[in-house]
Amino acid sequence: MNLANLTVDINMLAPAAVLALWSMVVMFWMTAKRLPAFKAIGVDLTKAEPGGRYVDIEPNLPSKVNWFSHNYTHLMEQPTIFYPVVIILALVSPGEVVNVYLAWAYTGLRIAHSIWQVLFNVIAVRFVLFALSSVCMLALALHAVMATL
Repeated sequence: MNLANLTVDINMLAPAAVLALWSMVVMFWMTAKRLPAFKAIGVDLTKAEPGGRYVDIEPNLPSKVNWFSHNYTHLMEQPTIFYPVVIILALVSPGEVVNVYLAWAYTGLRIAHSIWQVLFNVIAVRFVLFALSSVCMLALALHAVMATL
């Protein structure tokens, strides 16, 4: 491969950048919900036992506080497949508009999933959002495989 002639589809990378930024927004939102909840149950982070983990105190916190943590975890799971697939497609299949639409659909659905989970968390709706985003992810992964074989 001649790197001097490498074309990168910036439009393909934008949805990944937005999802990465959204993940950071959720992380700070989660922290803003956790800290007052910790204080309310008497958790002092300055006196926490070394090696302690959130899972150790999670049962003592309100479910609505934990929803943020669960969603942040979700953003660290399947999207870790999304990021390399988007990079692959940006490099080996530039200009494929369908992939850009799929990537934006995936990103939008994951953001909708996040908002739904942290505010309402009705599982049936959350599942539909997850399933739709997974279909987008599957199509993107298939396109990446087809473009690289």
